[in-house]
Amino acid sequence: MKLSTPGYRVAVSGASSLLGKELLTVLEERKFPVSQLMTPGRDATSEEDLDLPILDLVGGHYEESEEVARAAVAATVPDENRADIVFRASRGERPPASPVVPGRDEPVVIELGGGGASAAAEGPVRAPGEVLSIPFLDREFGPDHRVSASRRYVSAHPAAIVIGSVLVRLGARFPLRTATAQVFGPASEIGPKAIGELQKQTLNLLSFQKIPQAVFGAQLAFNLLPRLSRTRRGGPAVYRDDLTDLDSRVRNHLRAYLAGRAPMPALRVVQAPVFYSMTVSLYVETEQAVDLPSVTQALSGGRVRVVRFSDQAPSQVDVAGTENIVVDALAADADHPTGIWLWATADNLRLAAVNAVEIAESLSEQGLRPSH
Repeated sequence: MKLSTPGYRVAVSGASSLLGKELLTVLEERKFPVSQLMTPGRDATSEEDLDLPILDLVGGHYEESEEVARAAVAATVPDENRADIVFRASRGERPPASPVVPGRDEPVVIELGGGGASAAAEGPVRAPGEVLSIPFLDREFGPDHRVSASRRYVSAHPAAIVIGSVLVRLGARFPLRTATAQVFGPASEIGPKAIGELQKQTLNLLSFQKIPQAVFGAQLAFNLLPRLSRTRRGGPAVYRDDLTDLDSRVRNHLRAYLAGRAPMPALRVVQAPVFYSMTVSLYVETEQAVDLPSVTQALSGGRVRVVRFSDQAPSQVDVAGTENIVVDALAADADHPTGIWLWATADNLRLAAVNAVEIAESLSEQGLRPSH
């Protein structure tokens, strides 16, 4: 990554996570103006310093990375050590908001690593003052075609971006009656240990050896799981695992972003035996029958691409490494004249990282200035 002057002091909490690494890649590829990059273990002050040390957040270094994030947003540290923008790509609870000192601007914090992911479905998705944002949709359907002004943002989960893109665009053209979405989540949503276990399960099954089950609690290779057997229970009557956490986060983000512009879909998350990229099967009913070419036209554009039946059906493999949401050719339901089936897929890590960086880019375009 080439540092730029002028540019923003950027802090990345969780830089060694899968999402954090993708975020650093996107910042570099999009040439976001960074004058100083702060990550766990060292402050990067020159281009040579950007060969970053990697910490295993799952292995007990989470607190160390969070200490860097707290320092980056703290109002009491010297100006030369404070960040202008803080990306939080680490999973877990968010640190408390830093106090605001009169005469000194609070850094912009962009949350994309989870934060409220473990909250119950009815719990809050955002802290007071936080804005949930999908910039490319905000520009299309926002009240003034801008990202709402704030100092704290939540970058919507990629599954919420995929489902929200479809429903908001369709809802702007056709009255919608109901929607149902099923998300097929990849191992990368859980983390490196899940990817490693899926790989070992696949290899061991093919060689007739015992398979590890520490992460999934069951065989995932060549299989689908509606829940994980290795659970974290929030009480005697509460069942929780990584799938229920993901379900809650996506549900909360959709509820906040749709906000009456489209019906809240019935939602379920399934663990799929894939490493990267997620797929969504979405069923939508309109108030009146509409022709599929009109629906295709309403969906297409920007980040969303609808393929034709003459093209190959989109899959997780096709979208890996891209920021596009690829939707298969639409299909009408044979028994419901107003029902439409959609199959959409996207690279979950890439889409999450690009959305977070686009929030920062939009704020820069709207007048956010570096503090130095």
